Amino acid sequence: MSLRFHTLPTLPGAVKPGCRELLCVLVITVMVNPGASGMCPTACICATDIVSCTNKNLSKVPGNLFRLVKRLDLSHNRIGLLDADWIPVSFVKLSTLIIRHNNITSISTGSFSTTPNLKCLDLSSNRLKSVKSAVFQELKVLEVLLLYNNQISHLDPAAFGGLSHLQKLYLSGNLLTHFPMDLYVGRFRLADLTFLDVSYNRIPSIPMHHINLVPGKQLRGIYLHGNPFVCDCSLYSLLIFWYRRHFSSVMDFKNDYTCRLRSDSRHSHQLSLLQDSFLNCSESVINSSFHALGFIHEAQVGERLVVHCDSKTGNGNTDFVWVGPDNRLLEPDKDMGNFRVFYNGSLVIESPGFEDAGVYSCIAMNRQRLLNETVDIMINVNNFTINRSHAHEAFNTAFTTLAACVASIVLVLLYLYLTPCPCKCKSKRQNDVLNQGSAHSSILSPGPSGDASADERRGGKRVVFLEPLKDTAAGQNGKVKLFPSETVIAEGILKSTRVKSDSDSVNSVFSDTPFVASA
Repeated sequence: MSLRFHTLPTLPGAVKPGCRELLCVLVITVMVNPGASGMCPTACICATDIVSCTNKNLSKVPGNLFRLVKRLDLSHNRIGLLDADWIPVSFVKLSTLIIRHNNITSISTGSFSTTPNLKCLDLSSNRLKSVKSAVFQELKVLEVLLLYNNQISHLDPAAFGGLSHLQKLYLSGNLLTHFPMDLYVGRFRLADLTFLDVSYNRIPSIPMHHINLVPGKQLRGIYLHGNPFVCDCSLYSLLIFWYRRHFSSVMDFKNDYTCRLRSDSRHSHQLSLLQDSFLNCSESVINSSFHALGFIHEAQVGERLVVHCDSKTGNGNTDFVWVGPDNRLLEPDKDMGNFRVFYNGSLVIESPGFEDAGVYSCIAMNRQRLLNETVDIMINVNNFTINRSHAHEAFNTAFTTLAACVASIVLVLLYLYLTPCPCKCKSKRQNDVLNQGSAHSSILSPGPSGDASADERRGGKRVVFLEPLKDTAAGQNGKVKLFPSETVIAEGILKSTRVKSDSDSVNSVFSDTPFVASA
């Protein structure tokens, strides 16, 4: 760089500039030179603090880039290795770095030491196969990390250690075979992680015995759709419980939750996990699994219910508040009618009603560490008295129906077996009756009389009725009085004959049961 100085005209009374003045001019000239603090490279497009160097066949960050850039896009290049030298200069104000669609296969420790203030890092659509320990340890303020559409099959438990501010982690479209439970429990857990996308991996099952350790605010952000799950009632109960609580991770991707039967090794037949009557998993199986996890509590109408806030951050310096189904805030030392909250986080419902059922959220706030945790609990309210009365009514109805059926059968049997038999089977009884001379029995002659007409003999049947004549005179004792001019044997019998053509209407004569005898 050459500097040309011109001699300034000297005005009368003016003093000529000395060496000090010339040195100041030289320093100012160097400072305003745009190449001193970086410029916009030829291969990039710059807009104040945003630089885009996409699809320019770059293998590393240009060294003469503007130092105060806040957003840098290096997508669609041929960057293959992230090491300590891939960013030659320090970008202290860089908050967003996009390196998607490159050929990145590995990340070395110290790769992001020159970008300590990154909040969003996009490494999607590369060729990463694993994430080693502490490769992101310099990114203390990172909030969003995108690793989707890679070939990651292994995550080191300490891979994201130190990312205390990480809120969103995208791992979709990789080769993971295990759910990354270390993100929620253990020494490397991420307390602020509220969004985890592990969809479309190779995860066959979820650790149900550990899922209850995840706070409610983190459960809502777990996306599991598109994985080759093995059909299981416990997994179904987990997803159906999230669906009932209106988790967007299940509501928005309902049709993408499928599973395969254990015998189906080729994955050819997929079942929808959120269909009705899934594998005949009963409601009791669903509720029992979450009763054991403490996610569901059963309340009886009018009976006092106590629910504890199972917070992992609870201690002497923790404050608890509850939020009801109607978004009502329930706090300690406040008159809330039917509700009461204790300082240890317990919620008491003095006299539960059907209107008190729903999802209750316990919020635990740690004053010392400024942490908070949310625990969601569903409360069902039942009325067992009504259920018992309904069951008793149903029993009474069934018993009455059964009794009516038995009575009907008994009456039919009485009608069939206790009605008088035909007289040809009762000849012996007839003789006994004739000897006793009882007027209460009906007697049928065993054969035709001598004065019977020829028509009667040809008819083959005669019908006779006995009409007792009661005499109320004293001395009769209520017995039937026989005709005085007849004998005891048959003089009280009224004889009537019918021809064969009238036999069809025999049973309609009078209201008594007719006796039919062979002629």
